[in-house]
Amino acid sequence: MTAFTTLCWRSAALDALRLTLVLLLSWTVTLSALAQSAAEVTQLRLERDGESVLLSAVVQFDLSPTVEEALVKGVPMIFVAEFELYRERWYWTNKKVLAAQRHMRLAYQPLTRRWRLHVASGPLSSAGLGLSLNQSFETMADAVAAMQRLSRWKVAELTDIDPEQSHHAEFRFKLDLAQLPRPFQIGSLGQADWNISASKTQRLALEPAK
Repeated sequence: MTAFTTLCWRSAALDALRLTLVLLLSWTVTLSALAQSAAEVTQLRLERDGESVLLSAVVQFDLSPTVEEALVKGVPMIFVAEFELYRERWYWTNKKVLAAQRHMRLAYQPLTRRWRLHVASGPLSSAGLGLSLNQSFETMADAVAAMQRLSRWKVAELTDIDPEQSHHAEFRFKLDLAQLPRPFQIGSLGQADWNISASKTQRLALEPAK
């Protein structure tokens, strides 16, 4: 009788453990799905123009109501486009050859009711925008559309690339949560509304400039 009871207890414990593992896996999958971004890189083109390598891309995404509300209340958002080039090595991990970044700071100006977009190759802050391209838009949609299309962005020189080697390019686009004001950084943790990110990887094949 004691042995039978012990076996039943062990069986029940194993069943409970299996159920717990299934639930944990289910929650992990659900949280992963919620965290996925709807952003997508729909076009990516690398071309050579003289001695320069130019990148053009189209990124499709929508701002969530939460992000839009924060923008309208005067909280600037910084989006970052990143390009990295790797030389492929069969005997070791691929080697990063070069990298380039573009930081885009989107902010609403309540007094003028216009949207300002600052674009620079390095981090931007309200304290000092440094050397940046400044654009003004009447609507949020126009400003977002300007960020979604990157045209002929110089990311490298031909002399940086060994033509005898194979390379692959990685392009990433994201809303940089690390550059949000501190309270928003904390509040956005794990929130799908704030997750705007997309990436695309492809073999390097430079097209002639159009």
